[in-house]
Amino acid sequence: MNNYETVFIVTPVLSESQVQEVADKFQGVITENGGQIVNRENWGLKKLAYPIQKKTTGFYFLIEFAAEGDIINKLETQYRRDERVIRFLTFKQDKFAVEYSEKRRAKLANKQEE
Repeated sequence: MNNYETVFIVTPVLSESQVQEVADKFQGVITENGGQIVNRENWGLKKLAYPIQKKTTGFYFLIEFAAEGDIINKLETQYRRDERVIRFLTFKQDKFAVEYSEKRRAKLANKQEE
């Protein structure tokens, strides 16, 4: 199994429950196809670097997961089909990226404990 990280941006015109539904949908696509969710983060509403589809903000989500390589095509097909997703990026993590992600999660966990 390989480690992957996917970030996607959801259109800002949705309610909070609709945004959560979109994130749950893509998490479901990963788990239904044999992937294991390692980490999921909601980065919230952020300003975009440039307008996309005449929108200047969007809800950002990060999902880190472990899966076989064939799941990526299925996941990205679902991104393209969902009109609520305005951008997405999925990449395979090398050993250094996995190590960095673990350190970052540990650092975030320590901050939340304080």
